[in-house]
Amino acid sequence: MPVTVELPKEKWAGKVREVTLGATPAEGGTRARMLTIGGEGTLPGLRFDGDLPHKPIIAIEIRQRKPEDWSPLLLKAWGTAIESPVEWAKAAEAAGTDLLYLALSMTTADGKPNTSDAARAVVRQVLTASSLPLAVVGPGQAEMDNELMVAVAEEAKGERLLLGVCEDKNYRTIVATAMANGHLVQSKTPMDVNLAKQLVILIHDMGMPLERIVMDPTTGALGYGIEYGYSVMERLRLAALQGDGMTQQPMIVTPGEEAWKAKEAKVGEGVPAAWGDWSARAVNWETTTATALIHAGADVVVLRHPDSVKRIRALIEGLL
Repeated sequence: MPVTVELPKEKWAGKVREVTLGATPAEGGTRARMLTIGGEGTLPGLRFDGDLPHKPIIAIEIRQRKPEDWSPLLLKAWGTAIESPVEWAKAAEAAGTDLLYLALSMTTADGKPNTSDAARAVVRQVLTASSLPLAVVGPGQAEMDNELMVAVAEEAKGERLLLGVCEDKNYRTIVATAMANGHLVQSKTPMDVNLAKQLVILIHDMGMPLERIVMDPTTGALGYGIEYGYSVMERLRLAALQGDGMTQQPMIVTPGEEAWKAKEAKVGEGVPAAWGDWSARAVNWETTTATALIHAGADVVVLRHPDSVKRIRALIEGLL
């Protein structure tokens, strides 16, 4: 006699909050489409246990000016497009990105300190060059970040940009200008569950809706702390599914930035021959890092190499 076996399912009390990036003309913006992330009701890939309504999305990092510290492999991959944020944005869209991730620089192309006017100009140019949703982050210096983000938020009012990065000692100005101009924020903390949760609480206490916060728990690259970063992300996702409302933000991570810091990806000379082909190794380092973080619960992965985008796209489609 046939026997019916009921497969056990994990039942969770909570789910990840949905967050929407970008605004179409109907919502007061100019983007061709919006991106909704989050909404997971189970762990990554376990569709048989619960809802996974939205796929992880891919962002490509572009810069306001040609980066001086990037690997020659990255410069070669993007060619002359890397000379202009407008051309770079177009090339990133052609490479298959879902989201443009624009990092502003400390200085402009002429070597002078960056200004609000320059930040406004480059954001407007990128918004005009591409209709994809856009994230914009400052150069990482608190005072300049605040000045530039205010200008960016005003210039792109209504576009629902993702602005960052908000850190524990530098979040108030960015959060305030994001709220005033209809944008979202990226909260970033060192690898720690409690710190990640606490910053979300502080941002929310300022009046920012939880539906406009994307959490960056920080992570390391393959061989450089990825195990700990993975563990923190996993614990954040488990807490969210167990019903902790302040850990239920979708997560963004930057495997491109982290992987290309690693010597194995960045350096091609003076390394053991056993390491093999530099180009293949470097892309493998980025894609392996990104793969692990998607399995840890990442909703957005920010990549740098166009070949990595193709591989991670195939992974996402195969997984979900």
